[in-house]
Amino acid sequence: MRGMKSLLGFLIVLGGLGAYIYFVESRKPDSTELPAGPKLFSVKTEAIDEVTVKSSKGDTTTLQKINGTWQVTAPVSVAADDTEVSSLINTLSTIDSVRTVEENPADLKVFGLAEPRIDIGFRTKGAAKAQHLLVGEKTATGGELYAKLPNEKKVLLIAGTNESIFDRTTFDLRQKTVLAFDRDKVEQVEITTPDSTLQLARANGEWSLVKPLQAPADYGTVEGLIGRLQSAQMKSIVVPEAADLKAYGLDKPVLTAVVGTGSARATLLFGQKTDAGTVNAKDLSRPLIFTVEASLLDEVKKPADEYRRKDIFTFRAFNATSIQLTRGAEVLAFEKTKGQGKDAGEKWRETKPAARDIDPAKMETFLTKLANQRAQSFLAAGSKSKTGLDAPVLVVVVRYDDGKKEEKVSIGRAGSDVYAAIAGQPGAAKIDTTEFDDAIKALDALK
Repeated sequence: MRGMKSLLGFLIVLGGLGAYIYFVESRKPDSTELPAGPKLFSVKTEAIDEVTVKSSKGDTTTLQKINGTWQVTAPVSVAADDTEVSSLINTLSTIDSVRTVEENPADLKVFGLAEPRIDIGFRTKGAAKAQHLLVGEKTATGGELYAKLPNEKKVLLIAGTNESIFDRTTFDLRQKTVLAFDRDKVEQVEITTPDSTLQLARANGEWSLVKPLQAPADYGTVEGLIGRLQSAQMKSIVVPEAADLKAYGLDKPVLTAVVGTGSARATLLFGQKTDAGTVNAKDLSRPLIFTVEASLLDEVKKPADEYRRKDIFTFRAFNATSIQLTRGAEVLAFEKTKGQGKDAGEKWRETKPAARDIDPAKMETFLTKLANQRAQSFLAAGSKSKTGLDAPVLVVVVRYDDGKKEEKVSIGRAGSDVYAAIAGQPGAAKIDTTEFDDAIKALDALK
């Protein structure tokens, strides 16, 4: 009995589909035998300097090319999204019809063209009138769209992929950049929350942490932060202008990001989360309040340690010129020297405790393994955690870049953990025990 009901339900659905095809689609002539249509417009992309878009949502947007730059001029006056506009005008200048559906339709409602869902208008420089493309409903298969030109009776088919290009709202077509600044000129970044301040500064091409501690910063991590702030896009506009920031949690922001370029400052405020899971935000240079992805707040709200340089050593095997190692009472010293003879290259020699040549391959292996030590985490200055740094198992002093630079690192053991203290930097870094042990094995191999 249950099987009979299922079959009956299937037959009803099938009958309904058949009725739709008979009464609706059958009235639209079979266009498979009609020839493909020509280009709809004879226009070059660069000649278009005004576009109007009436979307299926009912809003109408006007875009104009002013001094070579596209602007939204109605219903608001803002910069346009270059990618969106380029896609729109490139499509208009190249679009053709898939085929003609009907030369003289009796009823445009059948095609959704009595009151078109989408109306794209454009004007070329010096033209008295705008040209338009009217777009109706999708075909039954959804692969194509019904369309027509206002001054022609015939109904055409255009590719269904054009819908995502033409059906654009004012928000879609406007520039949605959250914060505008010249990335090449950024010299300072400050991230402030109600209970912390993080400050980063760049000098001579290098990034450093200034607050809450002073230490070299990881270049890639800082540049990633700047890139994320520069590329962040609005998800929606909450209000064009707000007199009261409190309603959006922006009177007391959960986070404030300031990007400094010389004397200029670009400031972004993050407020409360919305029901949609986004976050209210505001660029201080503009009156509107918009939303951004919650992930943007999470990415910007990183602790200071995330921005610290993780490399324990700055030198690399190729630029080291001398190294001194203290292991308890034992002191080892090595120097890179010029070999004997006209075409002799550089070589490494041990100078303490004895004078002798060192196997270059073994020395390079040791220096590489030592230079590859990286911090897994950091202990704050004054931490009472045991590090073994009160009696280091190894103290390294390296000179590099032709002896112009020097760095000193002390390394201690506490149980199975290994910690490194970099001279001139606060706190200690926990490093990988296996990586350190591999470096010690490479050192022992020099004997």
